[in-house]
Amino acid sequence: MRNSLEDTKFILKKYHITANKKLGQNFLINDEVINGIVEASNIQKEDLVIEIGPGLGTLTSELLENAGKVIAIELDENMIPILNDRFKLYDNFELLNEDVLKVDLNKLISENMGGLSKAKVVANLPYYITTPIIMKLLEDKLNIESITVMVQKEVADRITAKPGDKLSGSITYSVDYYAEAEKIVFVDKSSFIPAPEVDSEVIKLQIREEPKVHVENEELFFKVIKASFMQRRKTLLNGLNNSGIIKDKESLKEILQKLGLSVDIRGEKLTIEQFAELSNLIDKTI
Repeated sequence: MRNSLEDTKFILKKYHITANKKLGQNFLINDEVINGIVEASNIQKEDLVIEIGPGLGTLTSELLENAGKVIAIELDENMIPILNDRFKLYDNFELLNEDVLKVDLNKLISENMGGLSKAKVVANLPYYITTPIIMKLLEDKLNIESITVMVQKEVADRITAKPGDKLSGSITYSVDYYAEAEKIVFVDKSSFIPAPEVDSEVIKLQIREEPKVHVENEELFFKVIKASFMQRRKTLLNGLNNSGIIKDKESLKEILQKLGLSVDIRGEKLTIEQFAELSNLIDKTI
């Protein structure tokens, strides 16, 4: 029976390794959480799994037992000999010592789908780089079915928030455009060594076959959303006007009125459908 705490202590001692604070390393030792991640990601033998930041390989070992192939992308070169040694007998394991933000994931997936039917991403993401990685995975429009990741609880709350919630932000709408987000498992800080200062949460992003809403100009759509949340206390009108997206305030007022929106409304009150309509009308104006 697996005991991730004892396994982790053994590996750290064997290889004389400590967590790299600069890379935000915290090693997962909670077996219930590991099981929750594997179950939520629904890994099957016909799946290709991209694991980001495998660390010591605690989660990797379970993924390898369930997946057709696992490609682990690890930035820390100190982890490479450990992972290679630990999984040298697995013929469905591949390891890349790379920065995931610089990897051509579309190419990586297409080159490794031979004989496999679906691709999925699983990761325990470092807090300091969570949002850039999630947005890269979504914006690159990868041929993947889902993304199951562990993130800081505050980030999980924002991603899964609903329009109008105080917790909603630009990432709420950006993720919702590409995927359906749900919380899976709460992860107490004691589930790691060393323990981080905050709790975490596992979330699953089920990729939509098509974006949730139709927009004429995707780049503008995301600029409008971002500008609407840059200064949360400002009205949507002032936020967009100050951003320079549309300089004619009167034209912007007319657009809001066409949509039946008050000129005093804040961005957090809009639905993603309203943001789509707003950006499409702005696109015709500028």
